[in-house]
Amino acid sequence: MQNALLQTRKGSKTMATTSSASPPLSAFCSPAITIVDQNNASTISTVHQDIIETHIFTRLDGPTLASASCASTHLHALASQENLWTDICHSTWPSTTSSRVRHVISNFHNGPRSFFSDAFPLTIEPVSFGNSSENPPDLPTEIISAVDIYYKKEQIFSKVVETETVSAWFKCSPFRVDLLDPKEAVSTRIPNPDKDDTCRDLEEDMELSWIIIDPIGKRAMNLSSQRPVNVHRHWLSGEVQVKFASVVGGGGIGAATELVQCGVVVTCGGSAKGEMHVREVSLQLEDMDGMYLNGRESLVMLRRGLAGKRRRGKKRESERKKEVEEFLERKRERKERKMRREGTLDTLCVAFGVSAFASSLLFLLFR
Repeated sequence: MQNALLQTRKGSKTMATTSSASPPLSAFCSPAITIVDQNNASTISTVHQDIIETHIFTRLDGPTLASASCASTHLHALASQENLWTDICHSTWPSTTSSRVRHVISNFHNGPRSFFSDAFPLTIEPVSFGNSSENPPDLPTEIISAVDIYYKKEQIFSKVVETETVSAWFKCSPFRVDLLDPKEAVSTRIPNPDKDDTCRDLEEDMELSWIIIDPIGKRAMNLSSQRPVNVHRHWLSGEVQVKFASVVGGGGIGAATELVQCGVVVTCGGSAKGEMHVREVSLQLEDMDGMYLNGRESLVMLRRGLAGKRRRGKKRESERKKEVEEFLERKRERKERKMRREGTLDTLCVAFGVSAFASSLLFLLFR
């Protein structure tokens, strides 16, 4: 027995560390986990691969499956099966079951595995293309929005919308993606918020995912904060606006587009049955001056986010909420500086006018 233990310990000291063959998948691995090969009889490889694939891996979510794949080259090979990641994408975002989205995902470098590594992280380091007035390379000619809304972990809304981005009308008009027509409404099981407690329930229990997909560039990113950053009930109409947001950077330092907020608004209204209907789901991009970006400007910012590096982290929601709070603080400071400058200019203009009037009056008196 002692000899067996000594051999086991000796074998554990001779583990060889190698790098992951798939960078997108290893991005989810904990820094403490590395891929190892162990030439020892008592390893996970002794478990039949059918058991691992059908009874273990099918019960894992995406980040857990990615971490498990970093444990050994054997598990990495098993965890790279396309059907596993297809099922995870469909269970995480039901909108990906759309035939159009399925076809686009199949063209990604590693299929659904690459799509998940793009769309799951909420923290993005955008790529800068220099001056925002210049034309960055490879602007998307089409964007696809795959949106899912949950209330208390149950899906209440799912839709896929395709938006063309090449027309002059799109590039010059304010950028806005609406998922519902003005008179369209989707019934839900959310109770009508007769009390403020229901608004707090929406803030705690509603979740949203808005994935922007570039079918030509084969990249995707999630623009939602997942949890609401603000819930507001209109005092007159009684409609409730639930806002989700994220921040994309990359504009010139000091420019209004240095940080841009991608805001998603979900408007819910009451019905005769006492349940709420979803009446609006829209996306707009706002700069630090409070101006909404047009189509071309929005494409530039979205392109920066799509090409950016994803940062891993467990506190996904809190990090994105912190980014939104930083954006609002920077926006407030920028507005205050602008008001001070305008106040100084107004004072100078008044002083100049008074001086000119006094000079004219003295000239007339002593002429």
